[in-house]
Amino acid sequence: MDGSAELVFDAWIERLSLLGNAVRAEVVRRRGESGLHEPVAHQGGDTLYAIDRRVEPMILEHARRWADEVGPVRLTCEGINESGEVLLRDPDRAHDADSVWRVLIDPIDGTRNIMYDKRSAWFLGAVAPESAGRGEARLSDCVASVMMELPTSKANRVDDFAATAADRPVSCARSVLDETGAIVASEALSVAPSGATDLRHGWAQVSSFFPGTKALAADLMERIARETLGTVRAGEALVFDDQYLTTGGQLVELICGRDRFCCDLRPLMFEIVRRNGGAAAEGLCCHPYDMAGLLIAQRSGAILTDGFGRDLDAPFGVRESVHWCGYANRSLRDAIEPIIRGWLREHGVAPP
Repeated sequence: MDGSAELVFDAWIERLSLLGNAVRAEVVRRRGESGLHEPVAHQGGDTLYAIDRRVEPMILEHARRWADEVGPVRLTCEGINESGEVLLRDPDRAHDADSVWRVLIDPIDGTRNIMYDKRSAWFLGAVAPESAGRGEARLSDCVASVMMELPTSKANRVDDFAATAADRPVSCARSVLDETGAIVASEALSVAPSGATDLRHGWAQVSSFFPGTKALAADLMERIARETLGTVRAGEALVFDDQYLTTGGQLVELICGRDRFCCDLRPLMFEIVRRNGGAAAEGLCCHPYDMAGLLIAQRSGAILTDGFGRDLDAPFGVRESVHWCGYANRSLRDAIEPIIRGWLREHGVAPP
């Protein structure tokens, strides 16, 4: 990869970070405001709350600026319109018709956490080039990505992560914020997934955020624990469960070595529910914009697959459902993945 490409990627990290900082400042400014938890719409496969609406104008403002700087930008972001996608370009500027930058944004991943001031949410952003001949961009095409912490009211420190397609380590900065949400000091941190080869005395979980798939998630987690740990002594707790209601936050826990395994198989579990005669509707699932931090997780050394153990990928979009598994290392994947695949087969679910 030549230096000019790295400069382009780094410029996108800077653009995404500026937007992330703006979103964070807005979240900080709105702390304590009444009505932030009120639902206002259902778009892009998820419920939008009042706090989400507060940051949408600045996303379009920044995207228009990007289009002025680099040419056409196709923005994908839940809430900006019914389709979740808009093409931005300067009508007075000539551009290469074969070149469009695709930008995938989740301005507040973990809205339910932050609107109740329970736990950090995350700003997620990713960029990929799009060829007019292909007509789409996918997560595997990403060349730059950021994940930026949106803190609760009692926190004045945040962690921000960035990575590009260049052969460099993941960037992690821990910053001190002032009362406006502006950064006043930062230090670089080194991050790496856990090297533990089993789940004993570690954090691992199957996502079970909402009613509808909880029984299935619990059954799978019990299977994983039983087959990887064997007999547990009375009064002993060997695996700890953290239902962190944000995909970005789940990836961060893997990246930083705090979680050893996590999977979110809700789309496949809803298929099992339907096979068993349950409700036909599919509940809230992970979407591609929730996975905008995938490049960072991969560059950190964490292993991400889909629910069947294949390469994790999805088109930039707001409605596609994503199932995924995250492992801190190869040993954990080798131990757990066959259990998941066997469990899915038992329930009649196989790759398409």
